[in-house]
Amino acid sequence: MRICLIASSRYPVREPFHGGLEAHTAMLAQTLIRRGHHVSLFAAPGSDPRLHVEELEVHSFDASEVARRDVHAMPDLWMREHHAYLGLMMDLARTGHDRFDVVHNNSLHHLPVAMAEMVGVPMVSTLHTPPVPWLESALMTSPGRSTFVAVSQHTAEAWRHAVTAQVVLNGVDISRWHVGPGGDRAVWTGRIVPEKAPHLAIRAALAARIPIDLAGPCQDEDYYAREIQPLLGPRVRHLGHLSTDQLVTLVGGAAVAIVSPAWDEPYGLVAAEAMACGTPVAAFRRGALGEIVTAESGSLAAAGDVDELAAAIRVARSLDRRGVREHAVRHHSSERMVSEYEAVYARMTQEVAA
Repeated sequence: MRICLIASSRYPVREPFHGGLEAHTAMLAQTLIRRGHHVSLFAAPGSDPRLHVEELEVHSFDASEVARRDVHAMPDLWMREHHAYLGLMMDLARTGHDRFDVVHNNSLHHLPVAMAEMVGVPMVSTLHTPPVPWLESALMTSPGRSTFVAVSQHTAEAWRHAVTAQVVLNGVDISRWHVGPGGDRAVWTGRIVPEKAPHLAIRAALAARIPIDLAGPCQDEDYYAREIQPLLGPRVRHLGHLSTDQLVTLVGGAAVAIVSPAWDEPYGLVAAEAMACGTPVAAFRRGALGEIVTAESGSLAAAGDVDELAAAIRVARSLDRRGVREHAVRHHSSERMVSEYEAVYARMTQEVAA
């Protein structure tokens, strides 16, 4: 099939990935290409050209001095992204029906949803987040013009008031995220921001008497200085922003992976990545993590309860790594995920043909 895959314009789809959305988009594109589909990935400048990237034209924009006097003016970054997606959707409205069989919107922007009716090509939009105002308003503008997929049952339920979404659980490349030997340290991976709450993972690890390594980009310097930096030392290390191969080695060499969100995770990609390495997961029961982490792959704790998370760490460490890996292979592989998306694409195109 000829597939237009729309990514985020905020961050390039390349390693080291900014976050789970970029990693997911790259893996989806790679798997579709490997299966013989013709993929055009519309993504931020600087994305990996091996993914058949057509760069979103995020033009530089600096408002004039006169325009800045408007106290209600949107930020320049918002304007740049708005016009990048507007240009893409207008182009798809003109030529999309000649170039593509299906459009897969994997971004968080409102315009692909709001302008779906103009494109003339079947469109599927993946819901990666809890409900947000800009996407809710787009749904009101163009109701029923997209097929919607949610990355977990939790996310589908959260959106049920606005749209009915089929569930396609996210997946990871289980050939790349291979089994590791384990080790004697815990690991935490992700964006270092308050809503991911790595400081709670650190406290739980120390309470469980296990050292911990953190890996990920620091996106909130004040939070890092206040909550993370004072805890660093031989038993708590921040290893920086790592590539996928480096993360596979780190996570596969850990005794347990800790997932400690202070918000409702729509899926929890880092948990699936750890399980693919055979590394059991100790996590707060928030969002979709109750679907992702089971008794055979990890242990769950009440949201925000550090003492319970420390107990979950002890339980998770006792699990058989082979069983954890087998759980990931059965439920969280990218091959399973892409097969389910292919079925969505096929159904959409058949409905149009009928």
